[in-house]
Amino acid sequence: MTPDIRRSTLNDLDGITTMYRAAAASGGLARKPEEITATYVAGFLNQATQTGLSLLVMADGRVVGEIHGWPMPQSQFAHVFGDLTIAIHPQFQGQGLGRALFAALITEIESGLKHIRRVELGCRASNLRALALYHGLGFVVEGRLKNRIYDEAGFYEDDLVMGLLVR
Repeated sequence: MTPDIRRSTLNDLDGITTMYRAAAASGGLARKPEEITATYVAGFLNQATQTGLSLLVMADGRVVGEIHGWPMPQSQFAHVFGDLTIAIHPQFQGQGLGRALFAALITEIESGLKHIRRVELGCRASNLRALALYHGLGFVVEGRLKNRIYDEAGFYEDDLVMGLLVR
């Protein structure tokens, strides 16, 4: 499948919300499906389209993946692209869409956001598929936040801080 990737707009709100709910239901996000509301999605979509980037991938006429983030607002950290989230619909995982979205995001940062020098993200220590993807893209683990994530089964899990230098 050749990914159909483009910039997100506010007109994509419903499709992104639906896809995020599916990703959350499968445990792919640090949110429960009921926490994925149109207000939540509109909030990050507004922020990303105004100050950062939001890209989505379409398949079968619907949104099946999205990635977004933005530069940190403080002047000392304005070179850092963070608050990064990626979600792929569970039915479309394992097809290279996450890698394609990330590659497109990095290309957009390198070509259009010249002031960005680093990209940051967090990843559950147990999410081995995501860690393999991020390592393959050049991200390195820079820290571990012990017991940061509390899951529905009542367990705590570490959150890994990862970074990628783009310049």
